[in-house]
Amino acid sequence: MSESAVYPINPPAAHRIADDAEALRVAAQVAAVLQEHAAERDRSRAVPAEIVDLYSNSGLWGITVPKEYGGAQVSCAVLAQVIAIISTADPSLGQIPQNHYCLLEDIRLQGTPAQQAHFFELALRGHRFANALSETGGKNVQDIQATIRRYGDGYVINGRKGYCTGSLYAHWLAVLALDEEQKGQLAFVERGTKGLVIVDDWDSIGQRTTSSGTVLAQDLQVAPFNLFPTYRSYESPTLAGPFAQLTTAAIDAGIARAALRDTVEFVRQFARPWIDAGVEKASEDPLTIIQIGALEIRLEAAEALLERAGWALDAARPTPDEDNVALASLAVAKAKVLTTEIAIEASNKLFELGGTRSTLKKHNFDRHWRNARVHTLHDPVRWKYHVVGNWLLNGVKPPRHDWS
Repeated sequence: MSESAVYPINPPAAHRIADDAEALRVAAQVAAVLQEHAAERDRSRAVPAEIVDLYSNSGLWGITVPKEYGGAQVSCAVLAQVIAIISTADPSLGQIPQNHYCLLEDIRLQGTPAQQAHFFELALRGHRFANALSETGGKNVQDIQATIRRYGDGYVINGRKGYCTGSLYAHWLAVLALDEEQKGQLAFVERGTKGLVIVDDWDSIGQRTTSSGTVLAQDLQVAPFNLFPTYRSYESPTLAGPFAQLTTAAIDAGIARAALRDTVEFVRQFARPWIDAGVEKASEDPLTIIQIGALEIRLEAAEALLERAGWALDAARPTPDEDNVALASLAVAKAKVLTTEIAIEASNKLFELGGTRSTLKKHNFDRHWRNARVHTLHDPVRWKYHVVGNWLLNGVKPPRHDWS
């Protein structure tokens, strides 16, 4: 039996956020704290427990809980804005609850009333949920080998999971496994359960403190109450796929905004103008001014598409059907294209406009490019172009899966 990685997991004590406006205010307050030592956390690949606790106890992790269960039930547009605000401060920490929000959506879609009451209350109290969904050894992202089988009065899971974002910091892990009929079942397992092993082996160049490492299920026993038939979310039209993609795009928008913020500050204070510009300061260099303007315009366009995608999800949520879910997926695909491209472009332009001294290790500005390059690999944006083009040319609706 392997041993789990150790991280201080304290009892939660979360504030309860009431509405959209409060969620945005709290996000700004939390972001101010998270930004302060973001570069140092990236260097050390370490996040103090009090930082994670401050984040989840702020109440932001419970803002999507439905109103009938005591939550704020913020709009999807506001959720995307909250994630972008946090990710501008520290995109690794901005990514940690991304799957937490998606798991809350799984509970909303497939949970019984009793399950919803139980797990939504945990989220409102500040419990952190992390995913153990993907696997690294299959031929594609949908090739799942983990199994769940009946065992006595419950079930037992065996398998190896990768890219388990937030696993080190989580109170609960949601493990995806296939039953005897090869259908996806999602099991919520409390940290410390025998057979649940968290391996802190995330070693990427970017998003370094997301704890997106390995989770092992070794004869892991699960009670029936903790099991959700997640496969049903993709058998009929639901917002599970576009919702997941919206939260991903919001992180990329935050990365881009952070890179542009640091570019502007560095150019103003430290960069030198090119000799042919004939100006005293880099901020007066006409070619630099043009490029800064172009970045801002493209970033605002990405942010506008992100907001519009949120509105499309909000419009479809009351009565999702084939048509409005397809429109929501298309809106998210468009936003994902621009947030991906501006995150990479802005983080690259920082060095071009900042000059050689912007590459010094003391600034750690390369974290923006590393974060953008790694996080935008979540799924190939080239297929977003295909989704949009295939709809316009041939009327083909986007596929329904978590990566659409």
